[in-house]
This record gives sequence, structure tokens and C-alpha cells, in this order.
Amino acid sequence: MQTSAALDRINPSPTLAITSRVLELKRAGVDVIGLGAGEPDFDTPDFVKEAAIEAIRAGKTKYTNVDGTAELKDAIVAKFRRDNNLDYTPAQITVNVGGKHTLFNALVATLDAGDEVIVPAPYWVSYPDVVQFAGATPVIVAAGADVGYKLTPAMLEAAITPKTKWLILNSPSNPTGAAYSVDELKALGAVLERHPHVWIFADDMYEHIVYDDFRFATIAEVCPSLYDRTLTVNGCSKAYAMTGWRIGFAAGAPWLIKAMAKLQSQSTSNPCSIAQAAATAALTGDQSFLKERAQAFQVRRDLVVNMLNDAQGITCPKPEGAFYVYPDVSGVIGRTTPGGKRIETDSDFVGYLLDDAKVAAVQGVAFGVSPAMRISYATSEALLTEACHRIQAACAALK
Repeated sequence: MQTSAALDRINPSPTLAITSRVLELKRAGVDVIGLGAGEPDFDTPDFVKEAAIEAIRAGKTKYTNVDGTAELKDAIVAKFRRDNNLDYTPAQITVNVGGKHTLFNALVATLDAGDEVIVPAPYWVSYPDVVQFAGATPVIVAAGADVGYKLTPAMLEAAITPKTKWLILNSPSNPTGAAYSVDELKALGAVLERHPHVWIFADDMYEHIVYDDFRFATIAEVCPSLYDRTLTVNGCSKAYAMTGWRIGFAAGAPWLIKAMAKLQSQSTSNPCSIAQAAATAALTGDQSFLKERAQAFQVRRDLVVNMLNDAQGITCPKPEGAFYVYPDVSGVIGRTTPGGKRIETDSDFVGYLLDDAKVAAVQGVAFGVSPAMRISYATSEALLTEACHRIQAACAALK
């Protein structure tokens, strides 16, 4: 017995590998600060937890519709109308076991060998792997710090071929926090209007975590001509601090939603009924805490950006959203650690930080643009301050 060719086309998630390593070190009593996990340190709001408890007491513990309860789909329809000025019907809504599951369903349900998917880099680690699992080819388009880690219209135009089936557009971005403005989305939309065979996977998971009066927008909102070929993707994990509840959702063309449901019917079946009840409460309840938490993240962002820019050899752009920074570490490449090891790559540098400074980050090569690293600031100001002091000291110790 051997593993399948499809499985051989993918790799384990490097971000989850870092998280597992941090947990191992902590269990061993090591004073390590983990800045690798993309998970808010805030708790799920109490009113959401209470809705889940009530669902259990009410016996809502049975199978639901494969891709979501009617109540949750109605809540999602209302959310898209309220937050994004987008009108959908329940027949255009799918509910999945987290945003990664939405990605998997959409791509596996639509891709064949020979198809291409444009993936701007830096990218979330799962994008190219799921494309490859589906048998298609990820077309990586590097958008570095010189363009604000954002795809330009010229880059997009150059990447499109007759084989292009999807563009994946993540704003605000994991791993960089870069977010597309309304004008930037319209400029990309003008390119896409000339190529009607290209569909758009709009990953808006960090929609509510934006800073400095930045106005979030999604591409189907600002480019109505693309509505029919855009899958608008969101979820409860990040803004609502519900990572473990595993609820992602999307809105799009009815035929695509049906295709995704067909695949889901033979894989996971419905998402957890209790988690769906909690998600319904999250989307329909008081939303005021979202702004408060975004303000807290902004304070942390500013702290981390300022302290990292004071570290020798590191340049850290200030992101518009999410809870990550993606500093350029080219200034430490070629230097030598106190132990005599030469830093040749960002993986070497991240390894040095973990071994010597006891700070865990994720190497930029995992996201397609090097030399860099991703740092999550979804933890307390005290831990972030200590971690950045350790990084500063580690950089100063390089020869």
C-alpha cells in the first residue's frame, strides 16, 4: 500500500508545524513565545457561547442540511447585505468546516489537470497546495514589499492565460496584512472584465480587522460586473475568535454552491450543528465588540512594527489589516550567529530565533516571498514586547 499521487502533491502546513513545535517546547518547560499561530487570543464572545449551550439543551444535536442550516444561511445573507452591500439568496450560500474547507470544496469541485490558478505571493500556505491536490497548476505571482505586497493590474494581466480558471484574492492578507483599497480592486476588476473565463475566489476572512480608517471592500461589491463569477468567502474564525468552532462560509453562483455541496456530501457532511447555532448568534448579535478588538489589534500592530524596525537588519512595513506583519529580513542574511552558524536563508534566521531567542515565527519561504518572516501579533502586549526585545537582542548578537 502506498499513499496516493494526490497526497504526494501537497506538504504538511508549515504554520501548523510551527505551532506544534511551540507546544512541544512549552510542555518541556521551555520559555518560548509563539508568534506563529494565526489565532486571536481573545475568547469567543459570551453571547455566542450561550447560544451554543442553548442549542445543546434544545437538542440541536442532529444532522443538518449538508451545507448549512436555514437559520445560518439566512444570517449569512443578512451579513453580506449589511457589511458588503451584496444581495444573495440562501441558494447562493454554502457553510463549511472552516475557511480552509471552503477553499478545498471550491477548487476540488472545479479544477482539472491543465487548469491554472493565479496565486499572488506572499500567499496563505494552503492556496497552492490545494490547487495541486486538485491536479491543477498554481501560477505564483510574486508581489513584494516594493508594491506593498499587493498584486498590480499589470502583474495580473501578464499571469492570465487561456488555462486560467481562478484568481485567489486575499484581503486583508495572511501573511502580510496588506489590504486592497476600493481603487485598487477596481483596477484589478478592469483587467478581469477583459477575461470572462477567470473566476475570483475572494478570501475576506480578516474583513473586520482593519486599521487607520481603512475602508474594507470586497471585489464583487465594487465591481458588480464580476458578481456572477466571484465566490465571496468569509467565516467566523478570526473576527469572532471562533477558530476551533470551524465555520467558514461563502456566497456565489448557485451551480457552484451545488457542486460544493455535492462534494461535501461525500466528505464531511454538515458542519457541527452546535457550531452552526453559535455562528448564527455571532452574525446576528451585537457587532460592537468587533471594532473594540480591532482597536486593540491596532495598538499591538504599532508596537510590533516600531520594535521590529529598531532591530538590526529587519525592515517591517505597516499593514492595513489582519494580525500579522511580514518583515523583510534581508539585512541579516549572510551574518553569523554567536554559535558560528552563517544565516543563509530566512529559514535559518527563524531557526536561530527559536533556538537562541526562544521566539517562534514562520519563515517567508513558506509563503512564497523571501527573505522574510511572518509574525502574528494576536497575543498580549506584554508577550509581544518581550518577544520583540528578544528579537532585537538576537539581531544585535549577529556578527
